[in-house]
Amino acid sequence: MSRLRLFLTTDAVGGVWTYSLDLAAALAAEVDAVVILAVLGPAPNADQLTRAAAVPGLQLIHTGLPLDWTATSSEELRASAETLADLADQADAEVVQLHSPALAVGTYRAPVVTVVHSCVATWWSAVKTGPLPDDFAWRMAIAREGLRRSELVVTPSRAFAETVQQAYGLKHPPAAVHNGRFHPAAGASSSGSFAFTAGRLWDEGKNVAAFDAAAALSAVPFKAAGPVQGPNGARVDVRSAELLGFLAEEDLTATLAQQPIFVSAAKYEPFGLSVLEAAQAGCALVLSPIPTFRELWSGAALFADGAEEIAAAVDRLAADPSERAALGAAAKARSERFTPAAMATTMLGHYRALLGSERRAAA
Repeated sequence: MSRLRLFLTTDAVGGVWTYSLDLAAALAAEVDAVVILAVLGPAPNADQLTRAAAVPGLQLIHTGLPLDWTATSSEELRASAETLADLADQADAEVVQLHSPALAVGTYRAPVVTVVHSCVATWWSAVKTGPLPDDFAWRMAIAREGLRRSELVVTPSRAFAETVQQAYGLKHPPAAVHNGRFHPAAGASSSGSFAFTAGRLWDEGKNVAAFDAAAALSAVPFKAAGPVQGPNGARVDVRSAELLGFLAEEDLTATLAQQPIFVSAAKYEPFGLSVLEAAQAGCALVLSPIPTFRELWSGAALFADGAEEIAAAVDRLAADPSERAALGAAAKARSERFTPAAMATTMLGHYRALLGSERRAAA
């Protein structure tokens, strides 16, 4: 494959945006790819647009279409999928890569790769109890249809692949392709003077409530970066940790360069880009013991379940610079497995296989 025209969907709300730009940049370096990036949901902010403009071969389209998890009906999602299919046709895309299973129900001419970064059904099973509410049930049904209509389904970890297979009754587990991230600047120090977390704080799956409760129990300052209110109206109240608000990428990099003790108390995390960014900066990691984190970070992180264990782990690392430095070094070494180049190379292998199958079928 000497060149590639990829139609890629994304949103600007969370880590999918970061994933999309890193993949596009790595594909451009690998095969001089042209990536048509179709954004659903809220428009990218100025910082996001600046970063997108720096990616070679990237063509940005703000569709104005709703996010799959804020759409009001299956009919609205089906209409969105058909709009995306038309845009992909107009772009002469060779491959379509979707960031949500529900979007795969459109009539696409090019082969469709669906990357399940997250979904409401698996989120519910990890965060809530009881049967799916009606608003989630119809979303799960259209997502199941989209998964079965996709030529290839991908997840960012093996643990999440198993979760998706079980949730949707798939005959085969999705292919697992670990996310990659460009390395931020090396850490300037290893003070461990504060605990830090970052991401969509409003998302119950991130379990910021446990992080905030740990802040009240610890002798170490706790700081959190990210929005406390989401586009779906969800909100979290943070009382004990210091809220830093939204941090532009350069500010986040500067914060991680101080090598705080990075904490993720997540109940639901298909991969965890913020954890990877912290590891790349040499931060010691304190993570919840969910299967994804065990898969990616066993031997390179402390695992703590609940506020008391998190506070104890943070206090322990803050009091022991040697252990903190060793854990940060282990996390940094592990992070070298998860690069955009490795991610792009694996995805290119999948694209080639799909295009080869399509050509053989047409022969």
